[in-house]
Amino acid sequence: MSILITGGAGYIGAHVVRSLIERGDEVVVVDDLSSGDASRLSGADHATIDLAGDDARSALAACIREHGVTGIVHLAARKQAAESVAVPERYFRDNVGGLAAVVGAAADTGVRRLVFSSSAAVYGTPANPKVDESTPTLPINPYGESKLIGEWLVRDAVVAHGIDAVSLRYFNVAGAGWDDLGDPLPLNLVTIAIDRVRRGLAPLVYGDGFETPDGTGIRDYIHVLDLAEAHLAALDSLAAEQGPARARVYNVGTGTGASVLEVLARLRAVSGIDLEPRIEPARPGDPAAVVADASRIEAELGWTATRSLDEMVASAWRAAEHRDAQTA
Repeated sequence: MSILITGGAGYIGAHVVRSLIERGDEVVVVDDLSSGDASRLSGADHATIDLAGDDARSALAACIREHGVTGIVHLAARKQAAESVAVPERYFRDNVGGLAAVVGAAADTGVRRLVFSSSAAVYGTPANPKVDESTPTLPINPYGESKLIGEWLVRDAVVAHGIDAVSLRYFNVAGAGWDDLGDPLPLNLVTIAIDRVRRGLAPLVYGDGFETPDGTGIRDYIHVLDLAEAHLAALDSLAAEQGPARARVYNVGTGTGASVLEVLARLRAVSGIDLEPRIEPARPGDPAAVVADASRIEAELGWTATRSLDEMVASAWRAAEHRDAQTA
């Protein structure tokens, strides 16, 4: 297959790119490098396109034709929930506008396979801790709203253009499949905690009064390499698809939750650094627990997560050390 990956120079995208290249697929990456790193793209062709720009659709179509693309993985997006509240117009412009350009280019060139990077943020604060794909989608910030609108656009592209599509709702992504592909930005629990611990600062815990066994919030953490393999499973499913085009949605998680204190205990074991966490007030809207029911993707695509929380934290720590060694 020849696969176009938008956002392939980013943290998750680079893992998808390398996984595809290692199994022998041809890959072309579209990334404006606003947050990505071109050094991650060894073995892949690269085109710099602003997906929300006026000429994005035609530029993408030209790239698709040049490389004989047969499938698209759309990962390029802004993804900071707090930032989306401050500048919602930027999130709708980039996340929805960028996807619209991708769908339009696919329609113009006859590409009929699309994997869309969605998010568990579409669920908002679900009433039940175990979340399946039928759980009501009630996002609580513009980021989550932009991802839900993206799913609607993908669904409508099936009807309008015959595009066969899979939307993957990621849960909490962590770890590194290779030391040089670690997440460089401290924007989630694992990377924030690693950043603070390495600077000699106490890791932060937002709320310890939840109705959970240790009082801290529980989330479903998935290894980034498991997530990359879910994208490959989705592409393979689309390639084998028979019959009319359709839109499918899958949760991508482990089905097992871990509390904040459990994650920090893994970090303490890996790092050998024992810093007492600092308890901060719970953040408004934070649910006590959110865990994926990932049975649908296992049943229909044969994919299941195989890597543990220990592997996620240990690989993230190694990647941080590798990054420091490279910049020393």
